Amino acid sequence: MKKEITFKELKDSGYTHKTINQEIQANLIARIKAKEPVFEGLWGYEDTVVPQLKKAILAGHHINLLGLRGQAKTKIARSMVNLLDEYMPVVKGSEINDSPFQPISKYARDLIEEHGDETMISWVHRSDRFFEKLATPDVNVADLIGDIDPIKAATLKLPYSDERVLHYGMIPRANRCIFVLNELPDLQARIQVALFNILQEGDIQIRGFQLRMPLDIQFVFTANPEDYTNRGSIVTPLKDRIGSQIFTHYPKTIALARQITEQEALISKEDKAQIQVPGLAKDLLEEVAFAARDSEYVDAKSGVSARLTISAMENLMAAAKLRLIESDAEKTTVRLLDFLSVIPSVTGKIELVYEGEQEGADHVAKILIDKAVMTQFEMIFPRIPKLEKEGIKAPYTDVIKWFNKNSLELNFDDTDQEFYAKLNSVKPLSEIIGEYADQLSPEDQNFCKELILWALTINNKLDKSENEKAFTFDSAGIGKYYSS
Repeated sequence: MKKEITFKELKDSGYTHKTINQEIQANLIARIKAKEPVFEGLWGYEDTVVPQLKKAILAGHHINLLGLRGQAKTKIARSMVNLLDEYMPVVKGSEINDSPFQPISKYARDLIEEHGDETMISWVHRSDRFFEKLATPDVNVADLIGDIDPIKAATLKLPYSDERVLHYGMIPRANRCIFVLNELPDLQARIQVALFNILQEGDIQIRGFQLRMPLDIQFVFTANPEDYTNRGSIVTPLKDRIGSQIFTHYPKTIALARQITEQEALISKEDKAQIQVPGLAKDLLEEVAFAARDSEYVDAKSGVSARLTISAMENLMAAAKLRLIESDAEKTTVRLLDFLSVIPSVTGKIELVYEGEQEGADHVAKILIDKAVMTQFEMIFPRIPKLEKEGIKAPYTDVIKWFNKNSLELNFDDTDQEFYAKLNSVKPLSEIIGEYADQLSPEDQNFCKELILWALTINNKLDKSENEKAFTFDSAGIGKYYSS
C-alpha cells in the first residue's frame, strides 16, 4: 500500500490527471510497442476478438461483448484491469474516487476548498478498480445509481434537499474504474433507460436531484445473442450508446480447446504427477464438446460452454484418482472407460431440444461420446466397413474373430498393470496398432486399443455390456456360437 501524501506532494511528483480511457490507452500502447501480450490466456482470440478489443479501447468506446455462454466474456472484461495504472490517487475519504485535480462530489470539492494543497491523498490499487454486477431481474435504480439515505439525513441533521444525504449506487462508486454489467438483456428495460444519460451526457438523477456529475467510467457489458435469450433484450437507445459491440466465439480447433481446458481445469500438482492423461484422451474430451455443438439433440442457440470440457476434465481426473485410492497404486493412466465419469459434466452443460429430451440427457451424453470416439478413430484408422467383401480381409477381421471365441472384461478399478495385460491379451489389437499407429506414444497406443474396441461396438461388430464395476466386450449377436 502506498503512503498517503498531500495534494502538493502529488503535484510536485509530476503526476498529471488522466481519464480512465487515456490511462487504458497509454498502457495498451506501451504493451503493444514492447511486444508484450495484452490479454493473456484468451486462446483462439488472437486474430479475431483481441484486435477488435484493441481498436475499441483506442477509440475510447464502451464495449458490449456478445456471445454464447462459456466464451470468456467475463474473463476478457476482468483482464482489462491489467491495463490500468498500478495505483490511482484519490481524495482521502471520497466515496466516488474523486480525483484531486477534478473533484466531482460535494465532499471532495469542499475538502479541497478548505485545505487546498494540504488535502490528503490516498491511493487505490488497480485490483480495487474493478466493479462487476450481474443484471438479475431484482436490480433496481437505487442499486446502480443511488438513493436518498434517510438515516444519513437524520444523523447529519440535513434536509433531503442537501446533496450530502445521497447514498451513491455502484456506478458512481465505480468512478475512474472499470464497471462490468453481466447479462445486460436480463436488466429490466426501465433500468436500462436509467443508464442513457450516464453513458452519453454524464449526469445522473437521484430522486429528483439533477447532479451534473461527469463520471469517468469504462463500461463493459456482456450479453447472450438477443435471438437466444427469452428473458429480455437490450433496448435500442442503450445499444446505440455503446460504442463497440464485439462478438465472441468458441475455439475453432481441438488444439486451442485443449489449451483452454488445461489452463482452466483445477487439477492439483500432486494429481498431475500421479495421473497421466494421454494426448488422445485430451483430444477426445474436446471432441465431445465439438460433437455437442453439432448435435441435432442439443439447442445450438444455447451453445455448449467451454466449461463442459473443463468440468469433464476434472471429473476424468477424479475417476482416475478414485482408482488410485481404491487400488493403493502410486500412478495410473486415464482410460477410455473413465469417460463414463464425464457424463454428469455433459448433462449439466447442454440444453436439449425436444428430440433430445425424448432420448434423455444421459443417453444423449453417451451418443456424444460415441460420436467423438468415431471422429477420433477415423482420424487414425481405416473406416470400419459395414459389410465385408468375400475373399477380402478387412483390417478388423482378426479382432472380431478373436471375440468369437473369447470375451474381455475391463474393470474400472484394475491397476494399470492388470488393465493393460488384459488389453494386450487381444493380440490382433497390437497388430492394428503396429500398422496404423506405430508413431504414437505408448500411452496413446494403449488408448487406441480401447478406441478400436469402442468403435467396433458402435458399428455393431462387437457387443459391449456395462455394469457398475466393469465393461465386457464380446462377440456381436450370436456370432460366437457359429465360430469355426
